[in-house]
Amino acid sequence: RISSEPVEDTDTTSFVAEFSLETNYPVQVTDPHPCEKCFCPAPPPKISDLMNDKDLLDLLRLKLDPNHCTIKNWKNFASRWGMSYDELTLLEHRTQGSLSHSPTQEFLSRYNQKTVTELTELCRIYQRIDVLRLLQSWIEKDWPSRWQ
Repeated sequence: RISSEPVEDTDTTSFVAEFSLETNYPVQVTDPHPCEKCFCPAPPPKISDLMNDKDLLDLLRLKLDPNHCTIKNWKNFASRWGMSYDELTLLEHRTQGSLSHSPTQEFLSRYNQKTVTELTELCRIYQRIDVLRLLQSWIEKDWPSRWQ
């Protein structure tokens, strides 16, 4: 007959009970002098990280805000990432003539959880090598120090 009650295991040969304070202590080693420079690689930057760099953001605005018939700009990028024609038009009208509001900045704010690498892919697709170089330089030179 099978019992439905829990049964206590009293067989002591089924496990080894060796405990030593020496092998388990200290659990955490603390250094009174925190490291000056961490050698961990910086995580891939997101657009939200890029937007904290005012100088870079200003350069991106200068390159992507202007409307020119042969040069791809913020509209092409935003459209590629899913903004509808109506959204693009509304954003353009809302920022038109404003020095404080930029369509590029608004577009980047909307997609701020995407990675900067995804943004560089748009630069490749639309052959915006000037913007691509700017972003690559920022990723290589500025981002690691900003991440620290």
